[in-house]
Amino acid sequence: MDPERQVYGTALRPQTWEVSDRDQQVWILQGETLVMVPRSSNVTPATVTILPCKYPESLEQGRGVPIYLGTQDPDLCLFCEEVDRWPVLWLKEQNILDLYNQVEPVRPFLFYHSRDGNTSTFESVAFPGWLIASSQVGQPIFLTSDLGTTNNTNFYLNLKA
Repeated sequence: MDPERQVYGTALRPQTWEVSDRDQQVWILQGETLVMVPRSSNVTPATVTILPCKYPESLEQGRGVPIYLGTQDPDLCLFCEEVDRWPVLWLKEQNILDLYNQVEPVRPFLFYHSRDGNTSTFESVAFPGWLIASSQVGQPIFLTSDLGTTNNTNFYLNLKA
């Protein structure tokens, strides 16, 4: 089996994940926003689905595995767009399987997934050099190009049973 498929599953059997950061904060869904809060027994982390892009050869090589990131219940996907000349991260009502089945990559919804030991980074395909980040408790995740400061760009993926 293709190692990429082992990590992300397939369209027939997508794998689901919980995402946390080095400070043991987890992604939760508040409305249509992913927010970081401390992990605890009364917090339900967002269920995140990851599917690889079917056509990675049409994207820049060596940056990581191009993936789509979505949530379940409701079906929302992370995407990036430019607002006032800055890249912004949003959740958009979109089924991840519809993106996966497109005849070409849907760049605003794609992220290069890279691993560094036990952690993962997610770099925007549409805005190279901009990564998904977290900073303060209770704040939404966002895009940053300011690496190595107070922003956290390394996340843990925990496979859900």
